[in-house]
Amino acid sequence: MVQKYQSPVRVYKQPFELVMAAYQKRFPTCDMIPVFVGSDILNEEESEDKATYTVERRCKLNVNAPYILKRVAGCEYVYFVQKNALNRRERTLNISAFNESFSSRVVVKENCEYSVHPDNSDWTCFEQSATLEVKSFFGFENMVEKIAIKQYTANIKKGKEIIEHFLTELQNQGVTHIPTWCEENPHLMVDPTEEGPVDAKDETETEEGENSLSRSGSAGDAHSSNERIRGADE
Repeated sequence: MVQKYQSPVRVYKQPFELVMAAYQKRFPTCDMIPVFVGSDILNEEESEDKATYTVERRCKLNVNAPYILKRVAGCEYVYFVQKNALNRRERTLNISAFNESFSSRVVVKENCEYSVHPDNSDWTCFEQSATLEVKSFFGFENMVEKIAIKQYTANIKKGKEIIEHFLTELQNQGVTHIPTWCEENPHLMVDPTEEGPVDAKDETETEEGENSLSRSGSAGDAHSSNERIRGADE
């Protein structure tokens, strides 16, 4: 059976760039996350204009599990692969992660997103969801499921505390403002008045198609998402 988790929207009353600076402080390891032993970068890529940056890490975790379970599993640590896709222009960070260890027996998938608050560009929202499926684990399926849920819940509660800790640390270091990508690269921003001519017929057809898709496919989702975010502020 697949266990699903959807966290409530978390709001940091700090700009996206400061939250990102705080988030980066947890790598390559973090004393505030005892189970997070370390991480290695597998792959990273940054666009020439530095608007986008992606990094893939292999994370080593020392899961708090009974000795007998570790002995049966034959390992002391478990490994996860995490991919971060940062878009500085759009001010979003999308995080996806999955377990590398025992992937044929246990399937863990996590997705997180940091984005700008829809009503306040100086605030940052965080959303998180995950799924867990224990297929088989040497007869310890129920134990593994309970441990995984307990560990995951504890990490979620700790997550906000860690970000706020590093935000305070940045403040104490005198870092209270980090320019946005757009502020640092005004010369790369597209000026609509300087774009080449567009055929009026093509432009009309494109806009009609996009508006139709937007109305039918995304309006409801956008309204629902914004309602969750505004509810988190109250």
